[in-house]
Amino acid sequence: MNTSPPGTPSSAVPPAFRDPARKLPERVGDLLDRLTLTEKLGLLHQHQGAVPRLGLAPFRTGTEALHGVSWLGPATVFPQAIGLAASWNTELIEAVGSAVGDEVRAFHHRDPAAVGLNVWAPVVNPLRDPRWGRNEEGYSEDPWLTGELAVAYGRGLTGTAPGPLKTAPTLKHFLAYNNETDRCTTSSNLPPRVLHDYELPAFRAPIEAGAAVAVMPSYNLVNGRPAHLSPLINDVLRGWTEDDLLVVSDAGAPANLVGLQGYHADGPSAYAAALTAGIDSFTQDDDNAGPSVQHLTAALERRLLTEADVDEAVRHALAVRFRLGEFDPPELDPYADLGEAVIGCPAHRQLAQEAARQSIVLLKHECHLLPLDSATTRRVAIVGPLADTLYEDWYSGTLPYRVTARDGLVERLGADAVDFCEGADRIELRTPGGCLSAGEDGVLGLGPAGGFDLFDWGGGAWTLRSTQTGSFVTVTGSGSLRADHPGPSSWVVNETFELLFATETNVILRHRAGDRYVVVNADGSVTATADDASSATTFALETLVDGTAEAATLAARADVAIVVTGNHPLVNGRETEDRTSLDLPAGQERLVRAVQAANTRTVLVMSSSYPFSVEWADQQLPAVLWSAHGGQEYGRALADVLFGDADPAGRLPQTWYRSAADLPDLLDYDIVATDATYLYYRGTPLYPFGHGLSYATFAYSDLRLSSTSVPSDGELLVSLTVTNTSSRAGQEVVQLYTHQQRSRTKQPLRQLRDFRRISLAGGESVEVEFALPAPDLASFDVTRNRRCVETARYNVLVGRSCTDTRLTASFDVHGERIPPRDVSAGPLAATAFDEYCAITLTDTTPVRGDAVRSLEAGAWLLFEDTALAAGIGRCTATVASEQPGPASLELRLDDPLHGMLLGVVDVPLTGHRHTWTDVDVSLAAADGVRALYVVFSSAAISLEKLTFTP
Repeated sequence: MNTSPPGTPSSAVPPAFRDPARKLPERVGDLLDRLTLTEKLGLLHQHQGAVPRLGLAPFRTGTEALHGVSWLGPATVFPQAIGLAASWNTELIEAVGSAVGDEVRAFHHRDPAAVGLNVWAPVVNPLRDPRWGRNEEGYSEDPWLTGELAVAYGRGLTGTAPGPLKTAPTLKHFLAYNNETDRCTTSSNLPPRVLHDYELPAFRAPIEAGAAVAVMPSYNLVNGRPAHLSPLINDVLRGWTEDDLLVVSDAGAPANLVGLQGYHADGPSAYAAALTAGIDSFTQDDDNAGPSVQHLTAALERRLLTEADVDEAVRHALAVRFRLGEFDPPELDPYADLGEAVIGCPAHRQLAQEAARQSIVLLKHECHLLPLDSATTRRVAIVGPLADTLYEDWYSGTLPYRVTARDGLVERLGADAVDFCEGADRIELRTPGGCLSAGEDGVLGLGPAGGFDLFDWGGGAWTLRSTQTGSFVTVTGSGSLRADHPGPSSWVVNETFELLFATETNVILRHRAGDRYVVVNADGSVTATADDASSATTFALETLVDGTAEAATLAARADVAIVVTGNHPLVNGRETEDRTSLDLPAGQERLVRAVQAANTRTVLVMSSSYPFSVEWADQQLPAVLWSAHGGQEYGRALADVLFGDADPAGRLPQTWYRSAADLPDLLDYDIVATDATYLYYRGTPLYPFGHGLSYATFAYSDLRLSSTSVPSDGELLVSLTVTNTSSRAGQEVVQLYTHQQRSRTKQPLRQLRDFRRISLAGGESVEVEFALPAPDLASFDVTRNRRCVETARYNVLVGRSCTDTRLTASFDVHGERIPPRDVSAGPLAATAFDEYCAITLTDTTPVRGDAVRSLEAGAWLLFEDTALAAGIGRCTATVASEQPGPASLELRLDDPLHGMLLGVVDVPLTGHRHTWTDVDVSLAAADGVRALYVVFSSAAISLEKLTFTP
């Protein structure tokens, strides 16, 4: 790739684009000028075509590298992203990113055409709701923490050596993407405050820091407009960097613009809209760029695009390739020596173990049960469905080896001291004609006997492992059942079934992926082909082995029992599938209770992609631990923590709630209005954001502020002393939060501003200092459409979690007083509301602009602090309506029902939400600063703005 074009004489002067001494814009411009229009169009696809005459090799975007190199064979597998985040350790995360980047380079050297250096990681969507199916891909519900961790991982991926980037990280997924249910057709409601204070900061930090050079938009719509067409791509994202920012589409999203979303009539118009909105690379039709090139060509012919539009996108695509060193001489490549030996090398294995150690969170600890003493612990029972297995998620690499929880204990204590069982029931499924059983080829039929181990993954999802083949039951394309699969491991999960009990012991089976029922056919074959339950075969379920009782027996004779529970990353909470509940699967809950009843010295270990509601366990068990799926070294890391070789270092990057009833609707993205996330949640969580215990104990003292007041552009220094009050070494994460006491608008109850991870020997003290820039205290002012720092008193809160505050102090900030809304100075945007009821946000036009839309009669908007001058006598409402009957807007003061009526806007039928009209109305006399309400008479009325005139 780093050679002159074929046939170029050695004495010839290389073209300017191959001269590393020239500035990047000049090099990109030179290459761009040499390309034909057809060649340019070939560069606007995930699989960029080669240009042999210029020596350009093929280039592929999109190597998955979320927590290891994915889909390319065995590679180092680190803890899931949410697990890395639980370390609260930016140095560690940067080291992991660097190791992953090294392995990407090595795979690239193996096959340059197939393995691109544009990596699709990290995911920076704030984890607003723990029910999101892709929860494990993100870092935190806090946008600032998400941004900091993304900067660290991105820096590791880009490398720190002078010269080209190691890899080119791509942030996923812009914007407001936290649901899988109908993800391509749902619209995320995003008021301006939520956009600017919650969603954008996580993307801004790594782009501004140069730790990300590309962005991928999300599948969903935002305020009624597909995210792939968001004007924020060009208007905001690209304003955060002076470098060319590459924007790649998500897979299949271009076709959604015409298909599922129906936002454009055909491919050429959709591709033209996407390209002009900022998309530079179309991820569509796998490696076949032909259809995308055809749509773009047609768009040019129809004058929906210009060649200048194409050039702009190609410039972004080429700039990343230049920054990766593709067109430099080979001797300038600092990563040339990264070969096969680096993949899964000993240093990466050691880093994987350290990352897994630091991701383990001790949620509860009483009775000094932990750490265990290997000298006095004679027998351990380790039980549970995850006790002797490790799972890969969709974006993890292929595990080169597996050290399970059981393996970690056996290494520590020896096999004779460790008793194990999965705690799964072994059952037979019988019919009058025989038992469901697997033949030698794995095909299911009826026989004299046949057993299955039954695993409950929650949400009505069960897997069945044949005792005859040792493999899991799956459903083939023809609908036949075979017990020859390792378990859920592919995009379509054909290995899960729902057990529907007709009586206490009689069941029918529904294949979840195919939504068909299992039937024994007349010829004895077994298929999942019945359309409804009434046509399904009823099986008599007989329990051969009670797995819960077996686990309890082992626990009763052990010194300590460890129950390892959790989720399967591809079942009941994954890409395309949200959860509806936070509960531990019922079968696992029964197992935990039975083991605890047999042995009060029971430790619950959860390995999962997301939080669970485990209130009973928190009340009854002496020790509870959690980690994400921890990668190849999980078992050793867990043993290190259980036996005290490593202090529990993890802290929760996400709130654990007591129940899903504590959460708003999954599709409601307005965290301010719904009191969502630790920022606004007023209840008592099961485990708060930032929570995590140590085997050591710590005291906080001597909080000092550098000043009691600072200007809005100043900085406050916060210092304190932390002391390890125990005799053993420990790790602590000191967390700094603030709370604004007074504001024009609703402010977070607390907000993370900084943290420090420290290690202290027993009895040791250390001074911790934070620098708190006052500009960081800014929040979005809807009245003036910008961020500002208000004049207010703030609390500093320092502690061990967002609710475990050990020290507090106050200081004043001299900033701005937000003035009343001056409606005479310009239009009042409908989206500049302070509060609302039965309103959603919508798109003003397909290209840009946001408006509001009523969902039902009586919907209203509130604009606080509206200054009504005596001379204002008219209002022009810019409205659209799909309501065929009479429709109106009432403008009222101080109360939406009984407040003074300023005027009534009669809203005509415009037929479409993008068809706007202006309606004038005379206003009653009023003056002063008042609360203005706009009340909608019916659903399907849209309002863009109100313009007040004399």
